[in-house]
Amino acid sequence: MLRASAASFSYPLDIEAVRDPSIPSGVPGGNLLLRFVDALLIDTEPVDHIRELIVNDLGPEALVDTASVFGNFSMMNRIAEGSGIPIAAAAVERERALVDTLGLADFVKH
Repeated sequence: MLRASAASFSYPLDIEAVRDPSIPSGVPGGNLLLRFVDALLIDTEPVDHIRELIVNDLGPEALVDTASVFGNFSMMNRIAEGSGIPIAAAAVERERALVDTLGLADFVKH
């Protein structure tokens, strides 16, 4: 979805910014939004601080949109995981470059 959104707005997305915040994402405010996600998921910095930065830099609507997208992805992932929906091997292979770039195979439970 991130790649499709970036393409529809003609943003030069560098997907590697998801793993390495020192890389400019190519999306306006993208690295700030990545910091928000990291703050929520892995407690990299106080959430209140990053929310304030988003409101100041991107506006309150951007904070609402960002939190909504985060919540939607979280909901979709929990439903998929909770219902045991498998990821087809063909889908993983089709997206092999993205899987490798983001290191997603590192999260596979054996």
